[in-house]
Amino acid sequence: MLEYEIAIRNPTVTEYCALRAGAGLSPRSEEIVRVALPNTLFAVVVEYQGNAVGMGRVVGDGGTVFQVADIAVLPEHQGRGLGKQILDAIDAWLRQTARPGAFVNLFADRGVAPLYARYGFQPRDTDEPGMCYVME
Repeated sequence: MLEYEIAIRNPTVTEYCALRAGAGLSPRSEEIVRVALPNTLFAVVVEYQGNAVGMGRVVGDGGTVFQVADIAVLPEHQGRGLGKQILDAIDAWLRQTARPGAFVNLFADRGVAPLYARYGFQPRDTDEPGMCYVME
């Protein structure tokens, strides 16, 4: 059985960029990642043989809004429960940290809604759409 370590830490800029690209998520430039990572509220990195193979972060204002972001596991390490371990760590931190009335959200990829539903995430009603845009 492969041995994985769950580290409570931010990924490095290099790890972050590699994990997003390797997991098939939209790429981010090193420039914006250098700005983003120090503003992380909570992060977890899955390590295998000293290398980052998965990650997840929480961003937000630390009071009213928390966003689960950047959940990524490299394909060769998927199917081993690592995404669940990442979310378990994030969920435990949120339950300790977020106060009643705080809004916890995420944007999920297709096909993974059942995983997030286990943690209480639900789609919004169609008359209350979640909306966003990406800066160009």
